Amino acid sequence: MESYLQDWLNLIFRWLHVTAGIAWIGASFYFNWLEGRLEKAPQAKQKKGIKGELWAVHGGGFYEVNKYHLAPEKMPETLHWFKWEAYITWLSGFGLLAIIYYWGADRYLLTPDSPLSSASAIAVSAFSLLVSWLIYDFLCRTPLFKSEKLFSAVLFGLIVFAAWGYAQLFSDRAAYIHVGALIGTLMVGNVFQIIIPSQRKLVDAAERGDSSFDPAIAQHALLRSRHNNYFTLPLLFIMISGHYPMTYGHDLNWAILAALSLAAILIRHFFNRRNQGAVLTWLWPAAAVVMMSLALVIRPQIAPLPEIAEQPAFDENEIVEIVTSRCSTCHAAQPTDPLFQTAPGGLIFDDYESIASKADKIFSQTVQTQIMPLANRTAMTEEERQQLAQWYQQLQSDKDNMIKVSMN
Repeated sequence: MESYLQDWLNLIFRWLHVTAGIAWIGASFYFNWLEGRLEKAPQAKQKKGIKGELWAVHGGGFYEVNKYHLAPEKMPETLHWFKWEAYITWLSGFGLLAIIYYWGADRYLLTPDSPLSSASAIAVSAFSLLVSWLIYDFLCRTPLFKSEKLFSAVLFGLIVFAAWGYAQLFSDRAAYIHVGALIGTLMVGNVFQIIIPSQRKLVDAAERGDSSFDPAIAQHALLRSRHNNYFTLPLLFIMISGHYPMTYGHDLNWAILAALSLAAILIRHFFNRRNQGAVLTWLWPAAAVVMMSLALVIRPQIAPLPEIAEQPAFDENEIVEIVTSRCSTCHAAQPTDPLFQTAPGGLIFDDYESIASKADKIFSQTVQTQIMPLANRTAMTEEERQQLAQWYQQLQSDKDNMIKVSMN
């Protein structure tokens, strides 16, 4: 019953997290696009305090958008705010972190040989998110913040360092999720602590008719919002990274995440600069080089297969027993692993035929790269991996023999 309850909580919080996240990231993309696409307002509008304007067509109608230098002469009766998308995304994401990785800390947060207890690991997890925000916020209030390129490099380096640290403390998948939680915490902290308070100050000044509002406050909030915009694509990859164990399951998973994030940031920068009128076409090949280089570096190393004994010490039932006991917590019609509601990749191993049909993939994941089972939570032994290797070699030998017979 506990597992069933956990599944439902997982479903509800994940659905809420994805829905709110789409709304938040969509708003971030739109307003950054809008900021870059605004054109200088005509003289008549400038006299009214309008800084820029934009015309758009959508949904069968025309839209006119105006941005004021600070505030209009008269405040509207209805003013729309954009904050709950961010708050709900972070709260639901933290809920998922607790449901999956805190509730089952001994199985999903920690590796079997971790020196941390479940309680200490949870404390480290929560404390690291708070510390990450404090460090980032402190850096944003230093002179370093004025140098955009240097600040970005330092911030990127610190996040990569955090990814490395998480990889030393937590299971592979948990390490990636914690980098995502860290980035999400920085983003929601910007909204809660900087962007919304600055907007409230702006609105209060406008309602009082106070023209002494410091524009630097709004500019600082705009820069924090831009940080959030660059965070989005790396964060989106982390959200879907569970489908790609070749990344988080690698020994250098933190470096792989850094390279993928760099490629994502380059693409995001291309669109942001294009919105401002500069088309930096070189960013696309640069991102492609990063991705292709990464694919080359982490490609599976072809290990020599063990010698086959004259009489292989296994049969079909043994192979089924190994795969179903070690892999079917995830690869089943109804996975028992709370990380998955359906079998990853649609791969279901419930009999010998279904296992043999995916022999190449099983061999690659369990023998060559050994990134499966996930964090080896089902404790597949080296002997079992050797048995799978011998079985795979025998299958390949049988296929070669059949081809030779058919050709003759």
